[in-house]
Amino acid sequence: MPSASSRSPRSPRGTTTRTSSTTPVGLPVGQLADTLGGGLLTVVVQAGGRAVDDVTLAEPGSGVFGQAGDLLLGVGVERATDAVDLLEGAAGVGSGAVVLRRAAARDRQVRAAAARLGVGLVELAEHASWAHVVWLLRGVLDRAASGPTLRAEGPVLDELFALADACAALVGGPITIEDTQSRVLAYSSTQAVADPARVSTIVGRRVPDEVIANLRGRGVFRRLARSDEPFFVPAGRGLGPRVVVPVRAGTEWLGSIWAVVDEAPADRVMASLAQTASVVALHLLRLRSQADLARRVSADRLRAVLSGDTVEAEGWLPPAPWRVVVLAGAHRPRAAAADPGPAEVEREIDVWEAAARRRSWRHPLLAGFDGSALTLVRDAPGDASPGTWEWLLALVEEVAGLTPTATASAGGRATRAADLDRSRREATEVQRLRDVGRVTGTSTTVEDAWAAVTNARALGGIWTEELLGPVGMLREHDELHQTAYLTTLAAWLDHPGDPRASAQGLHVHPNTLRYRLQRLSDVVELDLHDPETRLALRLQLRALGH
Repeated sequence: MPSASSRSPRSPRGTTTRTSSTTPVGLPVGQLADTLGGGLLTVVVQAGGRAVDDVTLAEPGSGVFGQAGDLLLGVGVERATDAVDLLEGAAGVGSGAVVLRRAAARDRQVRAAAARLGVGLVELAEHASWAHVVWLLRGVLDRAASGPTLRAEGPVLDELFALADACAALVGGPITIEDTQSRVLAYSSTQAVADPARVSTIVGRRVPDEVIANLRGRGVFRRLARSDEPFFVPAGRGLGPRVVVPVRAGTEWLGSIWAVVDEAPADRVMASLAQTASVVALHLLRLRSQADLARRVSADRLRAVLSGDTVEAEGWLPPAPWRVVVLAGAHRPRAAAADPGPAEVEREIDVWEAAARRRSWRHPLLAGFDGSALTLVRDAPGDASPGTWEWLLALVEEVAGLTPTATASAGGRATRAADLDRSRREATEVQRLRDVGRVTGTSTTVEDAWAAVTNARALGGIWTEELLGPVGMLREHDELHQTAYLTTLAAWLDHPGDPRASAQGLHVHPNTLRYRLQRLSDVVELDLHDPETRLALRLQLRALGH
């Protein structure tokens, strides 16, 4: 196998040399493995090594161990002693990590050596081909090196369309290539015998819901998720006959190929389709790795700008003005005062991203930030295009129709990138008030919740442990004598001059309310005619939960 490195020829000493004067853009080995997906790479020793910016095949016999930042591939290295030698050579040049097959990577001696030498150790899945992994790694690293213009389209999608045309030539009928969510990734140019379901699928870039329900009821998706071989689906319920080809990488189901046919193809055609599916699997892995990497880069940039780092932000942000929005409850309801872990936040983001893409926002700006799923949308009056506030309102209503706990809490409008940090903090304030029941409604802006936000800010400076004035004395009296003076005072302040409404809030008779107020005045001295006193009393009572 030729070297996987795309850099300049090796120097006389056997190492690779970089000719570019720019600093390579690298990825942490853990992020690289996650981005590749499919269970192909697993980090077994996480060492504090360099970020990976290139791939090199190790040649221990020739003293070739790559350069600093390389991901060193131990092709053919199976014995523990050879693996340890390779790790020592990698440590000498500062490699980012070493990749070995399972048997060597799981050897205790090898793992101990990796930890001792400070070299990351990565396990290659048994089903994976070195050549395929090199191809995928090169794609991911090339995308990383392309900087902020990362996109999940381009040559890979072009190749998928070419593969769809090749499959169409095999079966003599139209082809679609879809992911596991029945979203169309590519389709053949053949349209002569397309039925209405296929036309709807291509136009909407997704299989229509009624067609999915039809196929699910016939057990097609169940078989698709478990099968490794192409199978024929007879016509039924207004749907023409089809051949379905599962696309898998090892044990992972990545997608499928659908062919519109008149009858079941010959065995040789089915065998050719199965071979084509293995090639499609590589493209889907690469497409997913590019999409994952683009998502990670986008999330990192969004987190940076929401933290106040606006360097070069204008180059990738949509046109101003914007709003920052906390999205919650689509994955699962948020418990009051809960602190979701990173995994929960990621699942929340996944649900909202899928919903956003279904409504045509092709590159959603989403990120996890301080335990919440955040998005940034444009907010210009009259603009309801994908990725805007008006568009998001409709999306949240749609998601809430399926998951009633789904909500959006929005910060104020920002006209400069420097204002996004403020909008993010406001969105978080609204969400916190929602979590404790002070804000309601599916979608709420800080402008809508201004009173609750203002009160919450004022309450934040009140020390309930050492309350000044009469409220502290009333609290002690309630605790010692089982009275209800605090709730009585709060009800009166909420309905000044209306004892009937105050009494209804307490579920007592108005005369009982008057009696309590008279007894209360025997305990403390209050001037309820003074507006400043009433404001201070109400804030302290709210801080105590009344």
